[in-house]
Amino acid sequence: MSMNDFSLPLRDVLHTTEPHAMGLGRESRKSPSHPQLYEAKWAIMPITLLWAVDVYGRVYSLSTAGQRWERADDMLLELKRVTAGKGRCWGIGCDHHIYLNMMPSETPIRYREETYENQRWNPVDGFTDTLLPTDRWPWSDVTGMNPQPLHSFQLPSRSWEWEGDWYVDQTCGGEPSQTGGWEYAVDFPANFSPDKKWNSCVRRRRWIRYRRYIAQGTWAKIPLDNPRKPPLPLCDISCGGWEMSDQSGRYPYLWGVSQQGQVWFREGIHPRVPEGSSWEEVEVPKEVAQLSCGPGDLLWALLWDGNLLVRTGLSLDSPTGTSWVEVESPGKEVEALHVAVGVSVVWVVTKDYKVWFRRGVNSHNPCGSGWISIGGEMMMVDVGLNDQVWAVGEDRGLYFRMGVTPSEPSGNGWIPVSAQWGNSKEVIPPRDDCEFSGQLTEASQGSVLSCTDSDSELGPPDPQNSTNDTPVLEAAAPSVVPLGGADTLTPPLEAEDAPSAPQQDAPKPFIPASDSFINSLVSDRDKASTSQPTITEIPQEEVEEPSPAPILPTPEAVGQDVPWMNVDLEGAEAARSAQAAGTSLGDGGAAATYALGTLETSHGVGEEDGPVWTWISGGGCDVDASSQISWLSPAGPLTSSLSLTPVQSAAWSEQQQQQKHKEEISKKPLERSNSVWVRKGALRWWRDCKPQRWVDVGVALEQSTKSDGRRDSIFFVYYTQYDEKKYLHVFINEVTALVPVLRDCHYAFAVYTAQRTKQRWPLVLAAQTEKDMNDWLCLLSDCCCECRGITGPPSRQALWSTTSKGDIMVHEPSFSLEAPANTLACDLMFWRQVPGHLRCVESNSLGLVWGIGWDGTAWVYSGRYGQQPTPGDAAQMHQQTDVRSVHVYENQRWNPMTGYTDKGLPTDRPMWSDESGLKECTKGNTHPPSPQWTWVSEWSVDYNVPGGTDKEGWQYAADFPVTFNGHKTMKDFVRRRRWTRKCKITLRGPWQQVPPIPLSDISLMPCLAQSRMEQVPVWALSDKGDVLCRLAVSPQNPAGSSWLHVGTDQPFKSISIGGANQVWAIAKDGAVFYRGSVSPQNPAGECWYHIPSPPRQTLRQLSVGRTSVFAVDENSNLWYRQGLTPSYPQGSAWELISNNVTKVSVGPLDQVWIIADGVPGFPTETAGAVCHRLGVGPMQPKGQSWDYGIGGGWEHISVRGNSAEAPRPPPPSTRWTPTQPASPAASDTSERKRRLNQHMSIIHSLSHPKSQIDFFGLR
Repeated sequence: MSMNDFSLPLRDVLHTTEPHAMGLGRESRKSPSHPQLYEAKWAIMPITLLWAVDVYGRVYSLSTAGQRWERADDMLLELKRVTAGKGRCWGIGCDHHIYLNMMPSETPIRYREETYENQRWNPVDGFTDTLLPTDRWPWSDVTGMNPQPLHSFQLPSRSWEWEGDWYVDQTCGGEPSQTGGWEYAVDFPANFSPDKKWNSCVRRRRWIRYRRYIAQGTWAKIPLDNPRKPPLPLCDISCGGWEMSDQSGRYPYLWGVSQQGQVWFREGIHPRVPEGSSWEEVEVPKEVAQLSCGPGDLLWALLWDGNLLVRTGLSLDSPTGTSWVEVESPGKEVEALHVAVGVSVVWVVTKDYKVWFRRGVNSHNPCGSGWISIGGEMMMVDVGLNDQVWAVGEDRGLYFRMGVTPSEPSGNGWIPVSAQWGNSKEVIPPRDDCEFSGQLTEASQGSVLSCTDSDSELGPPDPQNSTNDTPVLEAAAPSVVPLGGADTLTPPLEAEDAPSAPQQDAPKPFIPASDSFINSLVSDRDKASTSQPTITEIPQEEVEEPSPAPILPTPEAVGQDVPWMNVDLEGAEAARSAQAAGTSLGDGGAAATYALGTLETSHGVGEEDGPVWTWISGGGCDVDASSQISWLSPAGPLTSSLSLTPVQSAAWSEQQQQQKHKEEISKKPLERSNSVWVRKGALRWWRDCKPQRWVDVGVALEQSTKSDGRRDSIFFVYYTQYDEKKYLHVFINEVTALVPVLRDCHYAFAVYTAQRTKQRWPLVLAAQTEKDMNDWLCLLSDCCCECRGITGPPSRQALWSTTSKGDIMVHEPSFSLEAPANTLACDLMFWRQVPGHLRCVESNSLGLVWGIGWDGTAWVYSGRYGQQPTPGDAAQMHQQTDVRSVHVYENQRWNPMTGYTDKGLPTDRPMWSDESGLKECTKGNTHPPSPQWTWVSEWSVDYNVPGGTDKEGWQYAADFPVTFNGHKTMKDFVRRRRWTRKCKITLRGPWQQVPPIPLSDISLMPCLAQSRMEQVPVWALSDKGDVLCRLAVSPQNPAGSSWLHVGTDQPFKSISIGGANQVWAIAKDGAVFYRGSVSPQNPAGECWYHIPSPPRQTLRQLSVGRTSVFAVDENSNLWYRQGLTPSYPQGSAWELISNNVTKVSVGPLDQVWIIADGVPGFPTETAGAVCHRLGVGPMQPKGQSWDYGIGGGWEHISVRGNSAEAPRPPPPSTRWTPTQPASPAASDTSERKRRLNQHMSIIHSLSHPKSQIDFFGLR
């Protein structure tokens, strides 16, 4: 067989009816091993097999359409392990050979051998096989480099047979030829054609012969490699990799581990070559004990030292991978015992038989991110199709993991594989002698291990006891049967009639010398009669006194032997036969009361033992969580405790009869402690690195639940760059904000963490639809809130903010946010979104929240505070609409010939741009802010522009960029005008509209949390600049009743009310005013006092706190008002604090927060960042420095509801000591001292105005 055989097209797997190709006339070969495959050939559901091996090397298969275990027909076959794939199963024999069992199918496995006959023309003899010394071989492959005479082709193994003799291919290039198959060319090598020309000096034709694989349905031995050196004896194999190809299941890979710890890869496995061709060694850094290969590109290996290796770089181009990465064992002190992988899951069993699940495993991240402990005590696990998990329990029973789905890959409980085995009394062909006729009635913690085959070598069954009417005791918790005990299914009184086996034919006990854990089951069979297990204590009144019964020793009793050596199964079989033959009836009387279900046939003593499992492989068993499989029906409680002994099982059966009223236990798993939940999807990612562009990625949110109920979530982003699989991950407990953003009209949102906030580069993702984006935002936000213990609506102390997109964000403050020391950093603040759309929002600590939309509509928050969501909360959601304008600028330059035109200089801005002139924006390519918005008007010239316009809407300036004005001068060479278009958004949120006056600004009086007010002062400005005061506003009536107009002589643009009813406002011309005589009795005050503005500056926005006033001017400078006292609340002067400020908010604790125009060092970031003023205190009201937080498009912030102060320790004088009771005289003295201190503090504050704290009546 030549190497070029593997490059043949797939069409060579022919379905032809030609006699020479199909070999008609030969008797059709059908596998006797799996008759169920033929009986249900036309079934709708595909029939697949589950494979298992018992401790004696016997191989069993279980069909998804059947109910019985079927043993392999080859009774001499003894395998140590098996690994199944789609349509095939591999095994390691006790002779160290590899065996293959291909599932029967209607399509035969045929392989085409081909060789080319080459000839050259000479003038004497014409075309002959006498070639030149430089020519190719007379018989060669298609390249001519390798000689291939007809007699050199041999069958690779006995599993193949020739379908016919060699014949000439009569086609040329797929078309019928009349030249006898000859193709002509000028010389070798050249392009051959069926046309013979005058200069055709060479010719060739192809000879074909087919061979067919005849070992389907049987275990065929894989021949040793020749002439290459075969690998050392293998101790483990694993089949996988078939999902890496576009044709699932056609190209599986086989990996092996030698007894010396080497890793081998089977080359040449092909649909037409199921056996493969040769072994290739893969270098490993350490000695390997066991490995597992998944259907995709996952390969994990277990080292002798208990750690694990992960193979990276597996792909179709590199099936053996590129490198190894070591991963530590799940247990710090306990080494790993077994590993099993699937498509995107990894399961590990440690030497204490604990089961572990690997989080975050994916083809982009094959190493995963962490271990999760899963309930159960298992000897080994196997991951089959659909990532379903099978296991061999510590009791040697077979188990299946319930509830494994793509969204919950860890499942939710273990159930036993409750299939039948045994014999029917009916006389049927030998193939069916080992079929089962029983059925389990209750499936629970253990596996049924005491049913026996009737074709035992120890003697025939008793005909009198082989009736279907024989009653058998039933229990709900079948468990393991002792290897050394009596295996009878009848009660002790019925056991007398069972004939015993001939003692003279029994061989002597033989203990095989082996280091494997399989040998631990058989090495102590002679000691089993005296060994007693350690079991959980059970009340004696609930358990009958059992007779001494030998039990299966656990590995702890046998010893911690190295588990990966071969075992002499022939010796084990001999020992088993001898022990079974020598067992007396009295030794197993009590053990006969196990719950084994109702069987059609009762078995006597001396029959063959049922399988005691040691290995399972579900790689070829196509089941999932929704499959209706008869032997996977959870009829009993599901549990992770699998170490029950037969005595405990019987006791549990009796207890179940007393607990019938708890039927719900049998309907759901008991073991739900540790689990993993996964949500996967597809999004687009704005790539961090260059070239920056949108990339299609896969995302997954993985959430694990600990045994104590705590949850831990990780968000993964999987992408491919330059054919290399990569990933990003974000721990949910590190997420600080989930913010919808404006990006190229995508449904995009940004994921912020503390680190990404510092780097000013959030993780930006986009969905295809608005629903997908909202679903992911809601899911991620719920996980973030859950891990932080945040439930329900925002609290009264919450910080409110809005983004330039109109989204409303809330932060729940802690005492450390405004603490003098160890202040919480801004980049660690967690912001969550509240439904709605607003331009600005204001609040106070009484729970009042008002907002203004972009269209000036006033809204009041109607949600609940500090309470759990209730069904009535749905009524708090109202329809909310908002309208905003989108602007583009038309730019022109003047020239002497044509005047103003759209022909600018090369250095000018685009003739259609945004306000900054840095980005080209035309009316055609400008879209609404996001897909949620819709146009509600057409483009029109905007005449309401700061600075004024002429009659056509133009503004003039000397050059770009300078200040524009509304009238033209002789020095104006450029002009611009603004075009506007309105768009509208409609959504639902906890906001109630307050008609009818549109507003431009609003302010609520801040107060401390313990304050009580019948009416809360609310001041606002209309869109025309009128000053308004809202009446009857209270926590019970947050919307108030009506507006009270406050007279002014000019329109205002900013207003704020602080402690003690201090009302400050800014007129549209920049003048500052203070409203005097405002009180609860006179809410509108009496008159306005003019306050001088900072020199040569025009203020645009201000905020009044408890005792301080801050303002922002048109040049983004922040100012502080000095000299505020109760007797002179207007202050004395303005002091410059900082620049780069857009908005300012001063809270009830005089804390200062701003929206910064930008972050130093990051000029490309979008304007608008949340900043906190550090060092603000009574002695330092101006603060000391800025702490920059989340940024990139934040519009407004309000901290006027946060009055949460760190608790202060009580003064020493107020502490009461029981041993020294205070006398009345001492109490009077303390009271006098307290009053004296108060008077002194007042005097001190009058002489030091900056240190005043409580003079504005907030306490």
